[in-house]
Amino acid sequence: MLRLSAVLALAAATAVLGGLADALASGHAGRALAFGAGLVGLALLHPLVLAVEMLLAHRAALLGLASAAAQPHCFASVLPSPAAPTPDPVRSLRPWIRAWRAEVRVSLRAFAWRMPWRVRAEPDHLPHGARGQRGVLLVHGYLCNRALWNDWIARLRAQGVPVVAVNLEPVLGRIQDTVLAIEAGVQRLEACTGVAPLAVAHSMGGLALRCWWAAHGGDARLHHALTLATPHRGTWLARFGQSPNARQMRPGSPWLQALAAAEPPGRAARCTCVVATCDNVVFPSPQAVWSGATVVSVEGAAHLDLIDRPQAWAALERMLAGPGAGG
Repeated sequence: MLRLSAVLALAAATAVLGGLADALASGHAGRALAFGAGLVGLALLHPLVLAVEMLLAHRAALLGLASAAAQPHCFASVLPSPAAPTPDPVRSLRPWIRAWRAEVRVSLRAFAWRMPWRVRAEPDHLPHGARGQRGVLLVHGYLCNRALWNDWIARLRAQGVPVVAVNLEPVLGRIQDTVLAIEAGVQRLEACTGVAPLAVAHSMGGLALRCWWAAHGGDARLHHALTLATPHRGTWLARFGQSPNARQMRPGSPWLQALAAAEPPGRAARCTCVVATCDNVVFPSPQAVWSGATVVSVEGAAHLDLIDRPQAWAALERMLAGPGAGG
């Protein structure tokens, strides 16, 4: 979602690396040293911003649902009703420190390597003879691309499962403007398998999927949705974003209210929400719960780190092996 530090670091790192290469080619050791120092500084900046996010999210967890009901504070407007099914908040600081370390590793790999350089490394898999087999649609989140799912694409291909990973565009536009990419991906899977696919969506991708489902996809076109760290109820951190899609993800935004009003009753029952209890972007963590959906809590997981957790993959495998798996 609001990974401003990653965007700035990626753009600056590209410039720094270009300058470093030019300096080395020109024989200017001093310039090369300066560019190298800049690259080290960028590598330190991203973990620092993640640490600030973690501290804010931990603060939200400490406030808790009970205190939100008892007294007003800056997080009260984003906490859901205590009657809603929600994961327990993580109050101890130690799991957040472990989550921060994992998120630094995963996010640097994603933003500095996979998404800029490996976007087509794992192609979609639409095999012949897949009629009647359940396919999988993968939908990334804010400021990401399909390379976020490279490991999942490779694993699904190895199992012979049809899979399509989409790129949501425009990157900083309105969420509803990305549904055409989802529609194209669903159509490709339908043409290959003849049955409604499963969909796995991370972060903002879950809201884009819900928007597509409401506008283009009746219940017959999507077998089940699995959302990972999706801000179904918005996220407090979105108040720092100024792009149209960031504003749409603010808690209580008119867009979120209109989306809920456009959905048929009971739609959430066809969704499983996987929630990261140490999410540094979608927080407080109950914001990742779509009321009426099945909830899977992953203890100690952070926002991007959740994709690498075995519980998320296991949730998809259960759906692929469950009732109606073959169409």
